Amino acid sequence: MPKVIITDYTFPDLEIEAAILEPHTELVSVKEKLPPAELAELVHDADAVIVQFASINPEVISAMQKAKVIVRYGIGVDNVDLAAAKQRGIPVCNIPDYCVDEVADHALAFILASTRQVLPNALHVRAGHWGLALPVGSMQALKYLTVGVVGFGRIGREVVTRLLAFKAKVLVFDPLVSAAQITQFGAEPCDLDALLARSDIVTPHCPSTAATKRMFNAETFAKMKPDAVFINVSRGDLTDSGALLEALQSGKLGAAALDVFDPEPIPANHPLLTMPNVILAAHVASVSPRAVKTLRETAAKIALSAVRGEALSNIVNGVVPNPGAL
Repeated sequence: MPKVIITDYTFPDLEIEAAILEPHTELVSVKEKLPPAELAELVHDADAVIVQFASINPEVISAMQKAKVIVRYGIGVDNVDLAAAKQRGIPVCNIPDYCVDEVADHALAFILASTRQVLPNALHVRAGHWGLALPVGSMQALKYLTVGVVGFGRIGREVVTRLLAFKAKVLVFDPLVSAAQITQFGAEPCDLDALLARSDIVTPHCPSTAATKRMFNAETFAKMKPDAVFINVSRGDLTDSGALLEALQSGKLGAAALDVFDPEPIPANHPLLTMPNVILAAHVASVSPRAVKTLRETAAKIALSAVRGEALSNIVNGVVPNPGAL
């Protein structure tokens, strides 16, 4: 019987995956991430591998003797070495559309929480006070603000749709999308430097790639308005964490709202944890009952398709096996 390995997971159980896979495969799972040597031993005879946060590096991939697919629970695949998998002829698949609305909603929630000072005012009332927690100037309406959206993929477009409904002026930078497409959507195409200089709020929605890692750094933050708000519900390593901290501490940035960080989890006693102008969440923007169910079902179905020799969906590393030839 083919073997499917789940290298790590944060779900309470694997009932969803088991219902799909166990009638047809042997399902082996480990809840916590293993070090590379142990992970290599675990996957060496797997016909399919499903991974959440474990590092699938070249050492681990080279140990795979039978793998027909590596499936990532999620959109990003930065914990899987795509080049090493491609060299071995192993397709890598992600789940690109399971949480588009959830993440877009979370971005908007962070934007509104920052512009309407939701958290400071809630804490102010809980402390026994009545009235504004902060000066009047800190309370802004999106209709009168400019929001810069970096990345115009599935999630970026949903964020733009939501912002336009709130009557914000929306600037978009995405070198892979034509200006005409952005304009037709109702936003203004813009180069990155102009977007940074003009935006009251900047929110990236990019994958983690060699081109995007640390794209928000000391130089980038220096180009932004002194009271700008930085939102990140995308990938933690888009941001130079030290530069972000310095920009907030120096007053170069007005505020930040972060669902992701580099590294994760955010280190204990990190200064961001106590800054009143920073909102933090534990990489939960993708979560809803529907999204989690879709994520898990899709991952299991892709793994099952691979061991059956069927065509695969969502291949991200360019390895397309011939159906039936597996």
